[in-house]
Amino acid sequence: MGATAGAVWGRAEQQDFRSRVRGTLLGAAVGDALGAPLDGLSLEEIREAYGAEGLTDLAFGYGRRGAVTHLTQLTLFSVDGLIRAQVRRDTGAWHPPTDLHRAYRRWAATQSDWGPDERRKDDGWLAREEWLYARRDPARSCLLGLGDETMGTPDAPKNPGEPGPEAAARSAPFGLLVGWEPQLVVQLAVECAAQTHGHPTAYLSAGAYAVIVHALARGESLDGGVQRALAVLATRPGHEPVTDALQHALGAVRQGMPSPGRVEELAGDGTAEGVLAVAVYCALVGEDIRHGLCLAVNQGGASGVAGALTGGLLGALHGETALPPAWLAELEGRPTILVLADDFAMEMTQGPALHGPGGSSPGWLARYPRG
Repeated sequence: MGATAGAVWGRAEQQDFRSRVRGTLLGAAVGDALGAPLDGLSLEEIREAYGAEGLTDLAFGYGRRGAVTHLTQLTLFSVDGLIRAQVRRDTGAWHPPTDLHRAYRRWAATQSDWGPDERRKDDGWLAREEWLYARRDPARSCLLGLGDETMGTPDAPKNPGEPGPEAAARSAPFGLLVGWEPQLVVQLAVECAAQTHGHPTAYLSAGAYAVIVHALARGESLDGGVQRALAVLATRPGHEPVTDALQHALGAVRQGMPSPGRVEELAGDGTAEGVLAVAVYCALVGEDIRHGLCLAVNQGGASGVAGALTGGLLGALHGETALPPAWLAELEGRPTILVLADDFAMEMTQGPALHGPGGSSPGWLARYPRG
């Protein structure tokens, strides 16, 4: 998968890639939905509410089972922004962070508007999905960072003291740019994370997570992906907390049976690098996807983010057919997620057939306007 266009994509490669894209987005959403009802609860409170084993199935949140939070909403707008960047490249303009910022601003509008505004012709189809206008406890850092037209950058980030994990949780789609070199994937994830989370541990954790997903989407092992992330991060100032957390996660794999206590130790105070370590650990030691996700969320920390990060890794590793079907059946927004995943896979593998100097599909440009 050295490139993203043309004859190098045979049928088998396209089908494998599409399965991993679907798996990544659905897995992250399922993990988000599983963990969201536990956010803010201690381990003791979780066991009191759900039994000694903790939560083992989707629970009610926001009035239904399988409801997702702003983490999934923003991940979908990450995908939308990446597709729009590819489409806008036809005009000679090529600055993906700007396209992602515009996409995130469209998400920000969903958090204040009653519903889609048909007058905004450049919104595209995703911003017209009414279910995305539900306000699902958006992180204050996301609302503040995206509250005006000024785009945060690594040199001038928004919320420079914010070390939370939410930016990492929307960064899996950057890892699905399988034709890019890992260094470029990290750079894009870092630049987009700095739009809301300006602390180095937050944006470097986002970059590390993206490059691990990138390795998995290219068919590498999870351990290999972590090693690649460690190598790429080593040259970046301020990387030590993130690389230490990843190495701690790898070391914890060899320290006996997995337990909530070990997960909580890795999570620390819930900043980005700790929750990233939880996701890597749970994806490595989980007996299957269900076990790995339950291990990630049954702890007294950021359960929703931990579930989303873990689900994204496991989905990229195994593809969507390995995800628990009963959970997918109840997952909020699954039709939208599947359509967006397939559009992304189609853009990355067959983009020149959809748009370009020689002509473009009117339907595609209506879905993903160049504006």
